[in-house]
Amino acid sequence: MRRLLAFVAVLLVSAGALYFSQRLARHDAVSPNALVNVAADWQRDLTRAPMHFTRISDQDETRIGAELAGQYVSTQPVLGPEAEALERYVNQVGERVSEHAKRKLTYHFHLIPSADFINAFALPGGQVFVGQGLLDQVVSEDELAFVLGHEIEHIDHYHAVERVQIEAQLKNFDLGVLAEVAQVPIDLWQAGYSKDEEFEADREGLRIAVAAGYSAQGAVKLLERWTMLHREFVSHAETPTDELSQVAIEGLDGYFRSHPLPDERLAQAKQVIAQDHLAADKPLTPFHLAYQVTSRVQ
Repeated sequence: MRRLLAFVAVLLVSAGALYFSQRLARHDAVSPNALVNVAADWQRDLTRAPMHFTRISDQDETRIGAELAGQYVSTQPVLGPEAEALERYVNQVGERVSEHAKRKLTYHFHLIPSADFINAFALPGGQVFVGQGLLDQVVSEDELAFVLGHEIEHIDHYHAVERVQIEAQLKNFDLGVLAEVAQVPIDLWQAGYSKDEEFEADREGLRIAVAAGYSAQGAVKLLERWTMLHREFVSHAETPTDELSQVAIEGLDGYFRSHPLPDERLAQAKQVIAQDHLAADKPLTPFHLAYQVTSRVQ
């Protein structure tokens, strides 16, 4: 009995050591904050452990995501030439960032052509949607890379697919039947994730954006602007200026409700930059789009 208990103890210590070594391998700095993050990640992973045993394959996840994305795209207006060009631009940035995700899925980035939709969301299997309204608030390609990195990491860390798995369990439907998958409402993903998952998507989204060659200041500048807007137009409900319409304020209010407080996200971004020793002076790339209107081949 004593030998068995000793063996179990050694096994647990070894597993813990392996876990911490994998978590810390990608970062050079070891600080109290870094250790707190690792401990928080470990606790979160333990609470999500049951999902690891019932997780569907990447192939099935991709099939489900494609079905849901096709269903949603079919409800959107047809994109004009300029919107198509903008969607291609988003795909170019998104593909560059997604190359650094852990899971090697094929990512697709879709534009929602509505200035009122100030948000972005991810479906299982590599499907990312970005609203025109959110893009109107972005002033650099680096900010866009952070936004897309955040959504990519919701997929990369199984947040999106776990949501549909939970929905299937609650409503007792078969994920293998596309007709039943189609019953899952899209707003399930638009509503945002838990605070821990949102922070994880921020941390890892920032890291893969930087790995793709973008400036870490993209995340800082965007979150600084979100912090200011949240303070001035949401928390205190001040009269909107000419720069932001009431519709935009309402859209931002919805974005803020589905994410942690911007100042908390900003503090974490600065913490990641410091502990990962990311360059703080890398210049930003302007948000650039040359509309290319081409005639269709008949």
